[in-house]
Amino acid sequence: MKKMLCNTYFLVFSIMVFVAALTWIVPSGLYDRVEADGRTYAVAGSYHSVAKNPQGIDAVLSAPVEGFTQCAEIIAFILVVGALFTIIERTGAINTLIKKVSFFFASRPKYKKLFIPVCMFLFSLCGAMFGMEEETLIFIPIFIPLALSLGYDTVIGMSIPFIGAFTGFSSAFVNPFTVGIAQTIAQLPMYSGWQYRVVIWFIFTSVVAGFFTWYGERVRKNPTKSLTYKMDLDKRAELKIINDVVVDESFRLTRAHKRVIASFVLGMGLLFYGVIRYQWYMIEIAAVFLGVSIACAYFGKLTLDQATNAIIDGAKSMIGVCILMALARSIVIVATNGHILDTFLHAMTQSVGGLHPILASQAMFVIQTVLNFFIASGSGQAVLTMPIMVPLGDLVNVSRQTVILAYQFGEGWGNPIIPTAPVTMGALALAGISYPMWVKWFLKLEVILVALSLILLIPAYYIW
Repeated sequence: MKKMLCNTYFLVFSIMVFVAALTWIVPSGLYDRVEADGRTYAVAGSYHSVAKNPQGIDAVLSAPVEGFTQCAEIIAFILVVGALFTIIERTGAINTLIKKVSFFFASRPKYKKLFIPVCMFLFSLCGAMFGMEEETLIFIPIFIPLALSLGYDTVIGMSIPFIGAFTGFSSAFVNPFTVGIAQTIAQLPMYSGWQYRVVIWFIFTSVVAGFFTWYGERVRKNPTKSLTYKMDLDKRAELKIINDVVVDESFRLTRAHKRVIASFVLGMGLLFYGVIRYQWYMIEIAAVFLGVSIACAYFGKLTLDQATNAIIDGAKSMIGVCILMALARSIVIVATNGHILDTFLHAMTQSVGGLHPILASQAMFVIQTVLNFFIASGSGQAVLTMPIMVPLGDLVNVSRQTVILAYQFGEGWGNPIIPTAPVTMGALALAGISYPMWVKWFLKLEVILVALSLILLIPAYYIW
């Protein structure tokens, strides 16, 4: 596993070096920026050449360090998540609950096939309604052993929360971080056009849930078909699972276990309320989980030393995840400091003029997909590209709603396979899956999602 993860680190660092090399070759340019509503917007039609600022060895070496500072909030969040789940694990509550859920489905075969689609629809709904993305990382340590106990594999356990939420995020109908910000910039009524977006969300979620259900059933019938077959043998042994049955049947939920689980559930409820009602983000969410960690340690009857050691060990287990996130951010830092990000944006938008509105909207989707490699942030990409894409759409007869839809698809569907997406790299690190192996496996679904996006942009021309 260590060798596999080191390869991933080297790959991401190599991409950063490649982007630094591009700053010596690609012409430098910038859009003018204006400040409004606490955000920085690019001014349409203001692109101009600037003096080159090539990124040398000093920039390459300092970018990962700066990446840590720019990802400070999410890194703090990840460390707290590690502490929380280590504490819950050491109380015995999570393992006992997993065994009970596994026994429920194992003893009711007719319900087992509903496990993947129902869970994926729930996470997709969270992504579509309030932009769940980084928060999915907290569920991966829960769903991997749960999936294994039901005869599935690590891929299913990771993908239910990770890909489920990403599907909803990318096809959202009321996501405040994408649809909300983009419609505000485009001067459209907030969440207008939701009817067609709900249809789109349902189609994409059904396709993704169907794909993973097919894969999961294939693995359950023949475990050697799994992407993580060899890795999962050791995990199954630790969980004492043989042929989809939990061998250790001593899984009685004690009063302490129930209190730990109740603390976690109440904490999640508080998190959802805070995100929806008060737009909480990383710091506030991390604070909630820190409070939940303390409550779980208390109700789980851990001693002070046991709780302290669990916090330290949990944070240690997340160091690799944090390093990958910082490296992913360093690619964006190098491209931005080298003044080539706006150059790519300007060059691509010039190709849209003169196309039929349907083809123009599809070209916008492709542009947003390419830009997402450098700006793996829904809100960040909205404030950079919408002030440019919206006027461009007006000129080529593409409605503003369609421009936003193209942005949603472009910003979303590439995230599960691009190395600059911090959540993607974090999820893979948590699951112990190498980046090259994951990309090769996921590419089939990626092609389906891209093709479906191009198709669903066609009715948008007639509806909006």
